[in-house]
Amino acid sequence: MPIGLEHDIVDRETYRGTVARFRKSGIRLPRISELADPRTIAESIRHELLHVDPDAPDPRNLFRVHWHNDPDRRACSEVPGHIVLPSSLTGVEARIVVALGNRFPMIHAHKVLAAYGCLVPRLITGRFHLDRNLAVWPSTGNYCRGGVAISRILGCRSAAVLPEGMSRERFNWLERWVLDPGDIIRTYGTESNVKEIYDACRELAQDSSNVILNQFNEFGNYIIHRAVTGPALERVFHAVAGTETLSARAFVCASGSAGTLAAGDYLKSVLGSETCVVEALQCPTLLYNGYGDHNIQGIGDKHVPFIHNVLNSDFVIGVSDGASDTLNLLFNTPTGRGYLVKRTGLDQSVLESLGNLGLSAIANVIGAIKYSKYQGLTSNDVVLTVATDGAEMYGTELQKTEGGTFPSGFDELAAAEAYGRYLQGAATDHTLELTRRDRERMFNLGYYTWVEQQGISIDDFDARRDPGFWDGLMEMVPLWDKMIADFNQAVSG
Repeated sequence: MPIGLEHDIVDRETYRGTVARFRKSGIRLPRISELADPRTIAESIRHELLHVDPDAPDPRNLFRVHWHNDPDRRACSEVPGHIVLPSSLTGVEARIVVALGNRFPMIHAHKVLAAYGCLVPRLITGRFHLDRNLAVWPSTGNYCRGGVAISRILGCRSAAVLPEGMSRERFNWLERWVLDPGDIIRTYGTESNVKEIYDACRELAQDSSNVILNQFNEFGNYIIHRAVTGPALERVFHAVAGTETLSARAFVCASGSAGTLAAGDYLKSVLGSETCVVEALQCPTLLYNGYGDHNIQGIGDKHVPFIHNVLNSDFVIGVSDGASDTLNLLFNTPTGRGYLVKRTGLDQSVLESLGNLGLSAIANVIGAIKYSKYQGLTSNDVVLTVATDGAEMYGTELQKTEGGTFPSGFDELAAAEAYGRYLQGAATDHTLELTRRDRERMFNLGYYTWVEQQGISIDDFDARRDPGFWDGLMEMVPLWDKMIADFNQAVSG
């Protein structure tokens, strides 16, 4: 059984130590089923949360690690927060619906959910010692912030490993949350330099007390998104459809660690939707076995994540980082918003909602537009996607784009060009409808990272070809939930 997928307690002494620490600190862990449906969280806990700062390092915020937080992130909403982008903005009839990740606690990004799904199974099985182990979180920004947040409120030391070229806002947050400045480990490069992150982790792993929680091969990342994000998006779809007969055509999401793409496996099983993988055109790994650098922060690439069920993917769509960078200006500057009002008549609430879209979210929206055009979708069709984080994480990137791409300033003419080129003019180029051979090619490409570089056995690598392997992973959810319940009972004494 791979580490992280244990069915029972493997070290009872470590387990008892964690129970004792949590009892002293008053920490209780939410079950995965509670995060999937927060209505099942005890009313007493939900009431208590009304008085807890959602951005504080407070263990009670674990019960906010879900998609149902309301706009002020203190109470729960019946339907996860989302926006339906108007056709006047997207240029397509299909309803493009974006679930909002910036309502998650502490880091304003949904990656805190993945971090919970990766660390907690180790705690409830005695795999992680709160005093002896260091939780190492390799990431291009949001996952390592989620890991640091979860680690801090659970009382364990952690380290963030991320490229030095990521947005300044990420580092500002980390500097406030880590216990030691040395626990921020900066690696070479930017978004595309995932291999350098792996190299740093390989070195850290020489010390057995360092526990590497690599989101790219942690099945807890896949499991929790399929179990929590998938049903959340299903609720969003039904809320949008209401009494209308609409079709959920696709889930569109950038690859990144591929954890969120697991929601596509869930949605395909219950709604019959297709799964579309977005990647940066400047680094078209899945599209063309290509490489390069880009600035769609949050979608690390140049490899195929181990937890990506590529044989269940239907499309790969390339999106230029020039599009996401420039639309960030269009969506989040007075000039850009002023043009949108003049050109499309968008009201203030829609304009303000665009601030919920970070760079990868904008790329997802463009991917959804391209898919809609390729398929010729109508107003009866819904395309679902997610915003991992919001624009607040990219203020410095906004300045870089304006100073580099528009040295004379982002004026109304530039705004018109951005709207015409990247929204109304989005084309179906670099859109690949996958055949069986395409999927096999993508799957095989992962061999070079995971078997040759990272030492995964060929049997474990090939086991993922079987659809039953991925479905079987979900058997861990009720098992973990029972173990969490037993753990909480032990903590209560």
